[in-house]
Amino acid sequence: MSLLGRNYSKELNSLDHGSQSPSESGSSTASENVHPAGEAGLSMMQTLIHLLKCNIGTGLLGLPLAIKNAGLLVGPVSLLAIGILTVHCMVILLNCAHHLSQRLHKTFVNYGEATMYSLETCPNTWLRTHAVWGRVSLLLPSTMCSGMISAHCNPHIQGSSNSPAQASQVARIYRCPPPHRLGFCSVYFMFMADNLQQMVEEAHVTSNICQPRKILVLTPILDIRVYMLTILPFLILLVFIQNLKVLSIFSTLANITTLGSMALIFEYIMQGIPYPSDLPLMANWNTFLLFFGTAIFTFEGVGMVLPLKNQMKHPQQFSFVLYLGMSIVIILYICLGTLGYMKFGSDTQASITLNLPNCWLYQSVKLMYSIGIFFTYALQFHVPAEIIIPFAISQVSESWALFVDLSVRSALVCLTCVSAILIPRLDLVISLIGSVSSSALALIIPPLLEIVILYSEDMSYVTIAKDIMISILGLLGCIFGTYQALYELTQPINHSMANSTGVYA
Repeated sequence: MSLLGRNYSKELNSLDHGSQSPSESGSSTASENVHPAGEAGLSMMQTLIHLLKCNIGTGLLGLPLAIKNAGLLVGPVSLLAIGILTVHCMVILLNCAHHLSQRLHKTFVNYGEATMYSLETCPNTWLRTHAVWGRVSLLLPSTMCSGMISAHCNPHIQGSSNSPAQASQVARIYRCPPPHRLGFCSVYFMFMADNLQQMVEEAHVTSNICQPRKILVLTPILDIRVYMLTILPFLILLVFIQNLKVLSIFSTLANITTLGSMALIFEYIMQGIPYPSDLPLMANWNTFLLFFGTAIFTFEGVGMVLPLKNQMKHPQQFSFVLYLGMSIVIILYICLGTLGYMKFGSDTQASITLNLPNCWLYQSVKLMYSIGIFFTYALQFHVPAEIIIPFAISQVSESWALFVDLSVRSALVCLTCVSAILIPRLDLVISLIGSVSSSALALIIPPLLEIVILYSEDMSYVTIAKDIMISILGLLGCIFGTYQALYELTQPINHSMANSTGVYA
């Protein structure tokens, strides 16, 4: 059972003795997460790489369509503004965690704990009573970057000297709070199915000559949902692998395929860009709301700034790493989004990979990126499974633990598949998830935390007004972006800018 990598009797015993109050649990978690400075922590370069990895995912490939939804001028400017606000909120989150750790005499406070402890100290009695929900709502449904980082963030995890206990500790350290991670996994399903459908149905017309793609309105051979169901059993088998050392190999493969694919995508879109005289500088208001959701969706690493700083060998250097890394990310976002829209114009698809030429070279790009997403799914899945499954197996005897473990994993994967099947609209689902969840985590919660935590320490009225304005902006984007995405989802496919994956030439 080396691939499964679980000791059920040990887990059941730990669960039996693990009844703690929320504060006690938070204390133990914090102490577990402590990484003594100077002891084999992450270097600046390692931290930078992991920060970049956290923020470069499937959302990046949807940015050309996001720029199209906002306009050639408004899109890049708005993306820059959202990036700056997101980085500022990351800094706010770091400062809040620092103040709380000093106030509570803790070495480390994560996003969920920061929310819980801030609610415990607020003047409202109802909020103080239900403060634990601030932590649960941010932690329980997490399904993405925690597993990925737990598998490859620790510099020693790929070495043979790592014990299962060390690997488990790394998994606990890199739990990522965002509650929209099951939605991310549904996006993975749609992304892989879209690209698989295009590759399969274009195989008979694929050539060695790479020419710009021209749309042919042809009826797809198989419905996109069939491809999702085809992928499902392979993902179920993949998530049965629970050994972090094995998952770290998948992480490396995902990194290599993603890097190679991105290089080839940039190489193509920078060639022969047409003069953008026909492209609108500003799109209409309705499509701009879809832009907001997609743009905020791409900033996936908000919850990782706290554990990454905690794991640095020299945490005081994290500010430099954060500004450098996020500057690279924002520039990459703007360049890919703007150049992609200028290259493909009104034909821009939900994922830029769907616009690539129908030749074997760029079909291999889709294949490589899809393989990377396939492996990343298991990494994203790991830690949320570690949150849900121990509770499930604690309800049964040890002889049934393995069966319950595998059943819960299968059910969670099927849940993400069913979500993708019910709403197979990649661009709109990305915008919806971004509007609903990413806006809250990146723009709404951090400024409110700063007000609650630091209000008693003579905050200036300018700072309070600034925090309120940022939260209101995020709330408005959440409300109107969610409304627009839901409205578009209710329209016929040809009315909305849905991801079309028909046969092309």
